[in-house]
Amino acid sequence: MVLLKSFVLAGLTAVVAAKSAVLDLIPSNFDEVVLKSGKPTLVEFFAPWCGHCKTLAPIYEELAQAFEFSKDVQIAKVDADAERALGKRFGVQGFPTLKWFDGKSDKPTEYNGGRDLEALTAFITEKTGIKSKKKLAPPSSVAYLTDSTFKKTIGGDKHVLVAFTAPWCGHCKSLAPTWESLATTFANEPNVVIAKVDAEAENSKATANEYGVTSYPTIKFFPKGSTTPEDYSGGRSEENFVTFLNEQAGTHRAAGGGVDATAGTFAVLDEIVTKYIGGHPLADAAAEVKKAAESLKEDAQYKYAEYYIRVFNKLSKSDDFASKELARLEGILKKGGLAPTKLDELTTKTNILRKFVEKITGKDEL
Repeated sequence: MVLLKSFVLAGLTAVVAAKSAVLDLIPSNFDEVVLKSGKPTLVEFFAPWCGHCKTLAPIYEELAQAFEFSKDVQIAKVDADAERALGKRFGVQGFPTLKWFDGKSDKPTEYNGGRDLEALTAFITEKTGIKSKKKLAPPSSVAYLTDSTFKKTIGGDKHVLVAFTAPWCGHCKSLAPTWESLATTFANEPNVVIAKVDAEAENSKATANEYGVTSYPTIKFFPKGSTTPEDYSGGRSEENFVTFLNEQAGTHRAAGGGVDATAGTFAVLDEIVTKYIGGHPLADAAAEVKKAAESLKEDAQYKYAEYYIRVFNKLSKSDDFASKELARLEGILKKGGLAPTKLDELTTKTNILRKFVEKITGKDEL
């Protein structure tokens, strides 16, 4: 009786452990489930001993759960080490191999995209029009590059910081959240790209080889207009990356989002502020700023030179404009809820206004 009870419990445990949203395929059910069902199916051909397969497994299970509600698409897998005939039938030569069966043809297309949940989900939605019911993380600001998109991204008018990674790499996994945060921090910078290359994916490993990537993560910086990279060997905190990019790209980002206290300010214009506040007639200041700004036209922040002119014009009519406007903008910022671009704009304007108020009040800091 005890022995029988043990067998029953063992059987129940096996059923629970085997419960999965991913369909298991073998030679006897493959054609019925995939080719004759009329349902589009994503099939993973894997091997139990394969490290990349083990890394993909929890992601693939999440993917299946996200589409489990739908009767019009299937997520399945084949142990191609045990069922070698199936692997051979569909030309599987490495693991994991993902193939897409459209429900109409017995000739699948190979999936060569990213192996993260977002990329796989987007692929299925694109192919079927079915949307996942799983709440996904906000869209990534990281540019995921392949052999074909890499060359289109570097060498142009953007500075590009690239992390070459591998799915199994522990250090890469540790870097991932920092890289996402860094990309979000620079999302509003039109001349900066934070990118990633899966150095072992079929559609991007040629690029990794071309640039001599042999360990992960390897980080390279491509200045705008150049296809020759600089190796990044600094610290790997977001603060380290932000400092590096600000120096290289002339940006004024702050770690965690937003702009820093120098954004929008120019030393040459601040000297004019010092000269005219409490000294020379303000009527002449705007003209001098306009003349000085001619040398700043190539600067990404050039538009804020015009704000200096506006402040001088306002001060010529109202002595307390700078302090009142600063207080007004700080009040708006304190309330929060601003779109990122608006937040950057108002923060930058407060940086400039502080330059005026500091001179008016005779204080270095407010």
